[in-house]
Amino acid sequence: MDPNPVNCVYKLGSPWVTQNPFLFCVYHLDHYPKGNGKMGPATLLEGRNLGNDFVEKDGWRMYHGEKIPGFPAHPHRGFETVTFVLKGMVDHADSNGAAGRYGNRDVQWMTAGSGLQHSEMFPLLNENQDNPFELFQIWLNLPAEKKFVNPYYKMLWGETIPRITLADGNQKKTEIDIVAGVIGDTAAPLPAPDSWAANPKNEVAIWHIQMEENANWEIPVTSEMVNRSLYFFEGETISLNNITVEPNHVAELNTSLSVTVQNGNQRSRLLLLQGKPIHEQLSSTDHL
Repeated sequence: MDPNPVNCVYKLGSPWVTQNPFLFCVYHLDHYPKGNGKMGPATLLEGRNLGNDFVEKDGWRMYHGEKIPGFPAHPHRGFETVTFVLKGMVDHADSNGAAGRYGNRDVQWMTAGSGLQHSEMFPLLNENQDNPFELFQIWLNLPAEKKFVNPYYKMLWGETIPRITLADGNQKKTEIDIVAGVIGDTAAPLPAPDSWAANPKNEVAIWHIQMEENANWEIPVTSEMVNRSLYFFEGETISLNNITVEPNHVAELNTSLSVTVQNGNQRSRLLLLQGKPIHEQLSSTDHL
């Protein structure tokens, strides 16, 4: 009997379950209304638990924001955040005095290292139309020797992030945004210099995948030492070497075996995270 390329499948919660070297992954999709001219929603906020609003009322949340959605100042230490904004904008400010706005396919790669406070707010800039918002935030661990490096930011602007298009035998297309890692001859921009992803031997990959209906795509084989998670968060159904996976599930894959993703009858979107694990003991103070 051939070995199974799918180690296990889990239903997605919030946050999404991750494998070493990743610590955390969350997907935010909010259908914000028009802005009120002060970067907040042009609607009443009554009935919301302002300061801790994670209930998807009317299709959106304020999170920890009270006037503008988002996450006011909070600390991080000992790991990295990779924030990939697909729709909308993020206003960033930190305790080192840095500030900026990014979005619409930009990525902010932050090495928290020895620690800093930062805020991530989601300004609603459109006053005459709705403000759709979508992002992934992914936490990537740092090895012990890098836990207390100086904090560092690197912007991967959207125009520098490769998007490749692959066609199967029936000319059905798969598009992949390569935020980290390599596919064939196409490589992502370099990450922050102290990142676990900065060493190609660690085979870290962050790929956003969009598949046409009934498209097929063979995931590149990598070494046996790599952990790989494939998140199926939008679509009808997919199969992995004829193993059916329903939407809102994650499959942990055997990276040493060939796996073909066969899409169903609707457009699908997936996120792939992979990397060699950091074989070190974690303590409760390793990351905040």
